Amino acid sequence: MTLAVLLAALVCTRGWYRLRNSFPNVIPTWRFAVFVAGMLSVWLAIGSPLAGRDHELLSIHMVQHLLLMAIGAPLILLGAPVLLLKYGLPEWFGDRFLEPLLRWSPVRMIGHALTRPVVCWLAGTIAVIGWHIPAAFELAMQSHLWHDMQRATFFVGGIVFWRPIIEPWHRVAQGTRWSVPLYLFLGTLPCDALSAFLTFSDRVVYQSYLPGPELFNLPALRDQETAGALMWVCVTFIYLIPAVVATIRILEDEPAGLLFTEVNRQNCEPKI
Repeated sequence: MTLAVLLAALVCTRGWYRLRNSFPNVIPTWRFAVFVAGMLSVWLAIGSPLAGRDHELLSIHMVQHLLLMAIGAPLILLGAPVLLLKYGLPEWFGDRFLEPLLRWSPVRMIGHALTRPVVCWLAGTIAVIGWHIPAAFELAMQSHLWHDMQRATFFVGGIVFWRPIIEPWHRVAQGTRWSVPLYLFLGTLPCDALSAFLTFSDRVVYQSYLPGPELFNLPALRDQETAGALMWVCVTFIYLIPAVVATIRILEDEPAGLLFTEVNRQNCEPKI
């Protein structure tokens, strides 16, 4: 996992250097720094010593999920990873494999579907709720293959969920900009329901954490409460920040738009 993340980071670093030499203003330094922070978050979740302790505490398992879905995914998207990969990979690879893949009809259909916010919201929600169903969770805890599939699903679900939010502002129509805070608010609801269930449950939901040793002298039920509270607080603040930023930008743009409309109306009125 560490080698895979390192290889992806090196390819994207090469792409950033090539882009900076050819088009200096396309991806500024801060975007690349954010991308590196996102890759670091992914490594912390799947390649660091933290990844080896997720079978011992549910709270550590929850930190992994947050790093993949709520931190790593949006930070990587902010860094424009598609451009970085395109310019970081060898040209022959792009010509022979990447371009034909992107022109393939099923890939284009999936890409078109992922432009719809409803599809993106459902993808993130299903990833969160589906893997926290006890039967699915226990399957991932008992199998390395399914555990890796769970992590991959969280990361891909996070990428898909954040895609409608992390878009160039000029591409979002003025009348639909209020959908961004609404989208984020609706995104918190499944996480809030799940975290409340884990926090206030009077029994251990996931049996894999019941018979194990108490790491840091933390009982299993208290560990579950900590995991639920951690998810509740982190998701609320992580979703609140972009919602507030989007709201401020909407309010800043609206007076100018109203003024422009008023000026046009006055100029179009007949002079008597």
